[in-house]
Amino acid sequence: MITVLFLSVSCTNSVPEISYGFLHLVQYQGEAGPVEHFSFFIMPVDNDGIDNLDELYFYHDREQLRWRIKSDEWLSYTIDGKTWIGTRSIAAQDGRLPRGLFRAVLYNKGGEKNERNFVFDGSVHYPFPEIVIADGRYEIKSMWPNNKLVCYDSSGNFINTYKIESLTGNVSDLRLPSSASTAALWTEDEANFCSAFTDVVSIH
Repeated sequence: MITVLFLSVSCTNSVPEISYGFLHLVQYQGEAGPVEHFSFFIMPVDNDGIDNLDELYFYHDREQLRWRIKSDEWLSYTIDGKTWIGTRSIAAQDGRLPRGLFRAVLYNKGGEKNERNFVFDGSVHYPFPEIVIADGRYEIKSMWPNNKLVCYDSSGNFINTYKIESLTGNVSDLRLPSSASTAALWTEDEANFCSAFTDVVSIH
């Protein structure tokens, strides 16, 4: 009886915690212009383990917007022993996301929750970039501080990312792997937590 009582007390669910998080705005190439997405990740803590987490909600109360991310839908990765969970797919119907105060609420499978506020006031300071590859040459139109080429093979599998030193030149000067078939341009403005990502173009 003593052993059973001890186990029933020790297996109570703990309240989860959002210890840290970040928001990053990414513009994607759309038919009528750039489309905004948030990349939103948190560092969760739950004494019963990460597998005990169930749902992550993301709110913009002023605009009455809500996004729900289930545990089988969110992305996760680990850096320096710390696990991050989140999504790169927070978007609005009109293609533009609100700014200001956001609220994240994390639930575990026992129904316990924890919430934390986040503020995003970043703005895009540069026009959407362009990349053209033809006749063995490439030309990049970008005012963004950092420009990278994201390469894929003929099956659409990611190969690697390469920093661009010159906005024009011969494709051969980029020294891309022979397996690279298509590429997209990824630009970053780290000071304002913003990026842009073009559609892929053929390298050959």
